[in-house]
Amino acid sequence: MEYEERLDRALETTPDIEEAADRLSLPDPEVRQEGAATIYENFQTTLDVLGRAGEHVMKHLQSELGTSAHIDERGRLRLTGAFRAGRVREAMEAYVERYVRCPECGLPDTRIETERGAEILRCTACGARSPAGGE
Repeated sequence: MEYEERLDRALETTPDIEEAADRLSLPDPEVRQEGAATIYENFQTTLDVLGRAGEHVMKHLQSELGTSAHIDERGRLRLTGAFRAGRVREAMEAYVERYVRCPECGLPDTRIETERGAEILRCTACGARSPAGGE
């Protein structure tokens, strides 16, 4: 097979980055106050969209929001303190940029792997590997 033919075939099978970049639609956080806590009602739905573990996302939110949290028996995230939906959304968008979108192609087709004790973001679309968390 000639080089040109292989190049054409590769370009045909490569995802269109411009169209695919908007495939990830982060749900708006549904939050409500319950006493001294903020309940992130649709946390499990958000995890399903992101394809990430609850503990990993929770640790990021704790760091971003400067609070403690835990996941209750119904899959909701209980944050200590009062947080508006906009602030929770900002923290979730920061998570997506650091731990979901590929820094090379911008696609959300990534997974977090551990390599020699470090978290690596591996893109299944372009094959790029980079430190998770944007470090």
